[in-house]
Amino acid sequence: MPDAAAARRHGPAAVVEARWLSIQLAWQWKRDVHEIRSPGRPYPGIVPLLKAAAAAPRLRRLYPFTSHFALLFSSHTSYPWTVQAGPVEPLRNGSFRVHRRDPSTVIGTFGTAEEAVDLVVRLLPADFEPVITVPADNHV
Repeated sequence: MPDAAAARRHGPAAVVEARWLSIQLAWQWKRDVHEIRSPGRPYPGIVPLLKAAAAAPRLRRLYPFTSHFALLFSSHTSYPWTVQAGPVEPLRNGSFRVHRRDPSTVIGTFGTAEEAVDLVVRLLPADFEPVITVPADNHV
């Protein structure tokens, strides 16, 4: 896993890069454990979703985090999050649901992670906030 403390010393871009790597590794590990413990039972497509989102340059500039399997993107690297795009939720049937920033409003359901990510990128504000590193002891 990347060293988050070292990344913070190098600035927001390093924090975001470290987070992209660590979140992908963590979810890959969780999926692998699930497949060992529960063979044949579907696991939500969070791993392909993370790979598709990481390949999108505009999303790659934001800090990714997950909540209840949904993937979100913030311009802050710690809580309180400043969510810049609606969450993407991988479903157990293999599809992906995109929400507005208000999580109860569904925009659409897509067959691939790439299609869902494409919509999220198109819905990003043209002038979204730059990533800001908030010190861990400076929560609002």
